[in-house]
Amino acid sequence: MRVPHPRHLLTSSTSVPFVQVPPGRVVELPGRGSTFVTDTPGPSPQAQTVVLLHALGCTGLLTWFPSIPRLAQRYRVVTLDQRWHGQGIRSERFSLRDCADDVAALLDVLGVERALVAGYSMGGVVAQRVWRQHPDRVAGLVLAATSDRFQLTVAERAFFTGMGVSMLGTRGIARSRVATRAARSTARALDVDASDIQAWALREFRSTSPWAVAEALTALGRHHSRPWLGRVDAPTAVVVTNRDRVIPPARQLALARAVPGATVHDIEAGHAACVLEAEVFVPAVVEAAATVTARVR
Repeated sequence: MRVPHPRHLLTSSTSVPFVQVPPGRVVELPGRGSTFVTDTPGPSPQAQTVVLLHALGCTGLLTWFPSIPRLAQRYRVVTLDQRWHGQGIRSERFSLRDCADDVAALLDVLGVERALVAGYSMGGVVAQRVWRQHPDRVAGLVLAATSDRFQLTVAERAFFTGMGVSMLGTRGIARSRVATRAARSTARALDVDASDIQAWALREFRSTSPWAVAEALTALGRHHSRPWLGRVDAPTAVVVTNRDRVIPPARQLALARAVPGATVHDIEAGHAACVLEAEVFVPAVVEAAATVTARVR
């Protein structure tokens, strides 16, 4: 599996869709830490809430900003920066389990009993864990460009194992200097005029340090949800990116087949479709969410 650093996906020649970037705020999750959250109202106070979980090396807004306006036509739309990403919680270690617990804690703070949980790439892995750890909080799942496990080949196992070992020696330095620099970078990003979408997107990318990406990648290498996916009882839709060179489409389809009754919404797009091919991705994720919502009812 070839995993480029996210900032390589966005260059000065890349066309980034222009949409209104919603405002956000730093929210304290009691006993856990603070993170950056956006909360876009739906068409009515009774609108179903959808929580959007972002990709590796990104932020909640950077992954989902093209989708928020369309989703907000029907849902209350919430994003957050996950641990070690953007303005997410700075903890002693990165844990997918902690990321899932953070989602439940945020729902408590927002006064939301149950939500649709949608995740892109790494966010899809966290979404799986939200159901695993807090099934009563999940009304439905939308999983996009993601998988139920990694390290299926010798090359993948060597890659993830080597990444974990190589991180041990720099752990102490990274937690202080790199994490602080990343947080300051993100704060500067908030001063960017949202109309300058290209500059804003680049700064969002730079708000997550390479160390954080590597640590999260190591955690993803340990993820394996196949043993319990067959017990998922929440309505689920899977958006498959057919030209994905990071997570093979066959693996995304295998995830869909493992979840009882999951619907498949495939698109001809690559792994960065959430932003760079938004004209294809956004209609698919809206359709997937609608399919899940209909089954919830």
